[in-house]
Amino acid sequence: MGARGGPRGPPPPGGVEGAEPLQDGTGRGGGGAPFRHPTRGRIDRDEPLTFTFDGTEYQGFRGDTLASALLAGGVIQAGTSIKLGRPRGIFSAGVEEPNAVVQIEEPFPEPMLPATTVELYDGLVASSLTGQGRLATEPDPARYDAVHAHCDLLIVGAGPAGLAAAAAAARSGARVILADDQPEPGGSLLGTGEHLDWVEEVTGQLAAAPEVRVLSRTTVFGHYDDNHLLAVERRTNHLGADAPEGVARERVWRIRARRVVLATGAHERSLAFADNDRPGVMLAASARTYVNRYGVLPGRHAVVLTTNDSAYAAALDLAAAGLSVTAVVDTRPEPGEWAERARAAGIEVLAGHAVTGTAGEGRLSAVTVAPYGESAGQREFAADLLLVSGGWNPVVHLFSQSGGRLRHDEALGSFVPDSTRQAVEVAGAASGAADLAAVLAQGAAAGARAVEAEGYPPATPRLPAPAAQPRRTPPMHVYALPGAAGAPRFVDLQRDVTVDDLARATGAGLRSVEHTKRYTTAGTANDQGRTSGVLAGGIVAELLGVDVSELGTTTFRPPYVPVSFAALAGRDRGALSDPVRTTALHEWHVAHGALFENVGQWKRPWYYPLAGEDMETAVLRECRATRESVGFMDASTLGKIDVQGPDAAVFLDRLYTNMMSTLKVGMIRYGVMCRPDGMVFDDGTVIRVAQDRFLVTTTTGNAAAVLDWMEEWHQTEWPELKVHCTSVTEQWATVALAGPKSRDVLGALAPELAVANDDFPFMAWCGTTVAGIAARVCRISFSGELAYEINVSPWQALALWEAVYEAGAPYGITPYGTETMHVLRAEKGYPIIGQDTDGTVTPQDLGMSWVVSKKKPDFIGKRSYARADTARPDRKHLVGLLPEDPGTFLPEGTHLIADGVLLTPPVPMLGHVTSSYRSAALGRTFALALVKGGRDRIGERLFAPVGDRLVPVTVASPVLYDPEGARRDG
Repeated sequence: MGARGGPRGPPPPGGVEGAEPLQDGTGRGGGGAPFRHPTRGRIDRDEPLTFTFDGTEYQGFRGDTLASALLAGGVIQAGTSIKLGRPRGIFSAGVEEPNAVVQIEEPFPEPMLPATTVELYDGLVASSLTGQGRLATEPDPARYDAVHAHCDLLIVGAGPAGLAAAAAAARSGARVILADDQPEPGGSLLGTGEHLDWVEEVTGQLAAAPEVRVLSRTTVFGHYDDNHLLAVERRTNHLGADAPEGVARERVWRIRARRVVLATGAHERSLAFADNDRPGVMLAASARTYVNRYGVLPGRHAVVLTTNDSAYAAALDLAAAGLSVTAVVDTRPEPGEWAERARAAGIEVLAGHAVTGTAGEGRLSAVTVAPYGESAGQREFAADLLLVSGGWNPVVHLFSQSGGRLRHDEALGSFVPDSTRQAVEVAGAASGAADLAAVLAQGAAAGARAVEAEGYPPATPRLPAPAAQPRRTPPMHVYALPGAAGAPRFVDLQRDVTVDDLARATGAGLRSVEHTKRYTTAGTANDQGRTSGVLAGGIVAELLGVDVSELGTTTFRPPYVPVSFAALAGRDRGALSDPVRTTALHEWHVAHGALFENVGQWKRPWYYPLAGEDMETAVLRECRATRESVGFMDASTLGKIDVQGPDAAVFLDRLYTNMMSTLKVGMIRYGVMCRPDGMVFDDGTVIRVAQDRFLVTTTTGNAAAVLDWMEEWHQTEWPELKVHCTSVTEQWATVALAGPKSRDVLGALAPELAVANDDFPFMAWCGTTVAGIAARVCRISFSGELAYEINVSPWQALALWEAVYEAGAPYGITPYGTETMHVLRAEKGYPIIGQDTDGTVTPQDLGMSWVVSKKKPDFIGKRSYARADTARPDRKHLVGLLPEDPGTFLPEGTHLIADGVLLTPPVPMLGHVTSSYRSAALGRTFALALVKGGRDRIGERLFAPVGDRLVPVTVASPVLYDPEGARRDG
């Protein structure tokens, strides 16, 4: 893919005109581009773009980034540091940028974006930041999407190694995804200007391959187990305000790959030296990228500081483009053949030297150089640009996230991939390869191996023949350079962390790189220490006198780059952020005036007020009707899980505290699930449908959690059990029919069903026809009254409901909601998990020792009941509370104390109110509460602080209505 700005040629005579060093670095005063090379770069000069930065208008071209366009306009300062307020300039050309973090203002506000990754578009408005951005005050009108994808091979990175891997795999027939964060493939070749015809050739091959998908502008930011990778694709940011309507701004890709090739490249490392943060100090390879890719000269007079050979190529490219490269300062005493090539180009090479300081107001103006480790023999060079290269760090973030181990390569002075438990290979610079021929060969071999392992024939791609390079000289492993006393040597530019800060950390006794990171905040900013992490580790190792390989690295966690919350949310925003679930009877409830409450995402009828009724009046009416005659409610939201298989009974025995394997077909049993600590997790009923099949019910809000709980224990602890669990909550609509007249109503609707106690006992179920509809009828009561639950297909729910309403009309049948259900169950002392429990309550605390089997050898939580703590007599027990004034209502959450005088805080608390209601059946208010030693306090007088008064209450049994249970059988 050739340069879009026209053919390259030699620089104009005398280089770029007006090549004087800039003194202020602002470049203000118009939209010109004094630092744009007339011919170099891949920008489209036929499409100029206008943008605004910090209130001043500038001009760039399609293909620019915000950073390259600013540099072309003479602007290198892009902000100030977060802690010290020092001016900071554009430092890199990619995602590793620590300084130039900007706020996008238009077309839509977006904070904390590296200017080096923001593609320029017409009308862009941006501003510099000092550490913190601003979120938008209005909702983003753009759409955000998510998509799932599967492939045989995912290649991360479309640089030379990634393209070579893709070329080897493209014609195999394997499903291949190539993801790269740039708008066009080529990677480092775009920055060097080499072999772009080969890049274009491979790009064409990939476009023509039917099973290959190329994702540009896509950053893979997370690598998880089983080769599950997450990526974010930027789709409209670069289009600006003219983005087509309906196109997503960003899209999250959830990719499951059989094999992965990581061709993620490497980040150039900086060095810590005196005043190394001035605008004009830049990574050497980044400056080379600005010249070759964007046609921008980031300065006019440059000095190069390096510990390795790679910076020489940058120096030669910049010199060839017309920039005056005064000197290459190489810390190595014998730089080798690259130094000879630089000298041949007229560049002075100072071997065994180092930069000891910089000068300049607003922008670099001079560089001080001295023999390495010495103060004598200093020289000063006028320069507006200082290029730095302290070595290279392979981008191992995704590899580490995959579970990979790293090792320190002494020759490279870097941490490189070693081994991983997943089907992952690393190729190219990410593996430590520095020679282009080796990078290409590694990529091709990795791609071939990956598709061959999946049974596909790999291709032998055509690889370019890189030009012969001078022999490499080993790099010098140095991290911090000596400098003038008192001058800061910055390690992390984004966090203002210096060598002295690291010295204070180690002086305080910290020996772990993880600890020094947190002590100093080095590597914790949004750049995640890409240029500073290994640098900080090397300096800490030197301070401690240990080898850097022994110290290791900090942990690489996802995301690799910051990801917007909007992208992660996708379309699940606004009304979709918390999905609303409604039952098949919802429209009937609406038509009959129900008010709703949200329960586990379900809209459940709360109560049905008649004209002029408030909530209290309506609920008392519904309770009275149900206790005295008959009521019915929509119970469809209860969680329902089908558990079947030869080992289903064994499975449920292990999950529940009581026995389920002894349950007979046609019968129902109440059960409690506990966590391993013995605390109640959920409760519900278990229906035995067949010898190898059960239907488990759960609380509405815990349905998903219980299914997840079952799957977790089955898959991780008991995979040998032959059992399957399936949610069938939406497959059954449930009508609860309760009250002394419920048997008469059911008998009228189901003439074939024998409804007498002897024929249809409590906790039995049978299949029958109700109102002409096939149904499963369960004799279950959550009200303490004679009651049934009728389960039908949701398609038949409305017909059943209306038939029940009609059949119950002679008895004054009344629909009731969740508030009435709560009152009825609380009168009977039936707990609601999550309301009357708080994660610290055992079945015994609830007065349900009978539900904990003493026969089973084991179940989840069993061993915890042998702990002394679970048998303490002062544990909180569920009890009833009766205010001495029967009209006084206790707010839920009210604390309970023993003294009738409110003491000075802290006041010893005995417990708290968990449920509180007004009861029609009791003719008074009452409450349930968790109270220390509550069962031993029955009859005792306690006090509840309500507002500015103490309400006396009497502790009572939690079963306040029909304690004998006689009403349950009618």
